[in-house]
Amino acid sequence: MVDNGAMDLDAPLLDVKFLRLLDLLCATGSVTRSADALGQSQSTISTWLSQLRQQLDDPLFIRTSKGMLPTPRTEALIGTVREILAGMSRLSRPEKPFDPATAEKRFSICMTDASHITLLPSILNHVHAVAPGISLQASVIGPDLADKLESGEADTALGYLPWLDAGFYQQTFYKQDWICLAKANHPRIGDNLAQCWSLEAYQAERHISISSGTGHQLLDNAIESLQIRRKVGLELPGFLGLSSILGGSNLIATLPRMIGETLARAGHLRVLPCPFEIPGFTVKQYWHARYQQDSANRWLRSVCAGLFMHQA
Repeated sequence: MVDNGAMDLDAPLLDVKFLRLLDLLCATGSVTRSADALGQSQSTISTWLSQLRQQLDDPLFIRTSKGMLPTPRTEALIGTVREILAGMSRLSRPEKPFDPATAEKRFSICMTDASHITLLPSILNHVHAVAPGISLQASVIGPDLADKLESGEADTALGYLPWLDAGFYQQTFYKQDWICLAKANHPRIGDNLAQCWSLEAYQAERHISISSGTGHQLLDNAIESLQIRRKVGLELPGFLGLSSILGGSNLIATLPRMIGETLARAGHLRVLPCPFEIPGFTVKQYWHARYQQDSANRWLRSVCAGLFMHQA
C-alpha cells in the first residue's frame, strides 16, 4: 500500500526563489513589480517563470488586461507556498533572546550536597532577584549525569567531575585545598597550634568520615598512601548536621576549604590546617555541547560564572 502522505524522494524540489516568485505574482499580478521586489531584471523573472511552468507542467499565470492572473493549479498551490515561505522565514530568524525578567522556566542543576550549602543559596538569591518566574531544581550527581546533561533533563553540573570529557564543555570556577574543623573549645587543641596540632595529634583524635562529594576519594587515597592512622568515630553520608555534631563533640572533620569554612562560620567552629598533603581539586561548571548556544542555558551558566568564578 502506498502512503500518499509520504515524501516522494525522487520528485524534484522547487527552488525557494520560485516559491517567492509565485507569491509575488499572485499578490501583484505584475512581472515588473515582482522583478523590482526580488531585485531582478524582468528577463530573469521571465526565465524563472518559464522554468517553473516546465517543472509544474502548467501555465501558472495567464496574461490578461487585468494583469497576470493565476491558473486553477496556482490557486490550489498558493496556500501551501505561503505556508512554506512563512515556515522558512521562522527557521531563518535568530533565536529569541532569553529574557530572565519575563521567562517562565525551571532549571535543573546537578550538584553535591556540599554545594547545597556553599553554592545554591547564592544562585537562588540571585535568580529570585532578577528572574521571578524562574524555578530551580537541585539534582544529585549520579552515574546517569552525562545522560541527563545530554538529554537536557539537567542544564548544568557544578563540582569536581573529571569523568565528564568528550562532548562536554567546562568552565573553571575555583581551586580547593583541604582543612580540618573542630569545636572552638576543643580540650586538646589550644591557641598555639605549633605545639598542639600536628600529624601525630591528628592521628590521636577521633574523626568524622564523610562519604559525600566527588572529592572524598582524594582524601581516602591520601590517607592510604601516606599510611595515616585515622580513627573514625562517626561515618556520615553527607554534611547534614555536621556543624552541630562537631560543636557538641570532640571529633575532627577533614573537608574541602569552601564547605569547611562555610560550616565553620555557621556553627562557630574552629578551622585548622590539614597536617598532611591532600591533592587539591578544581570546582568547575559542566554542560553538554548540544546546549552551548542555547540562550537560556547560556544565561544560567553566566549567572553561575558571575557568582563563583575565581571565588577562592
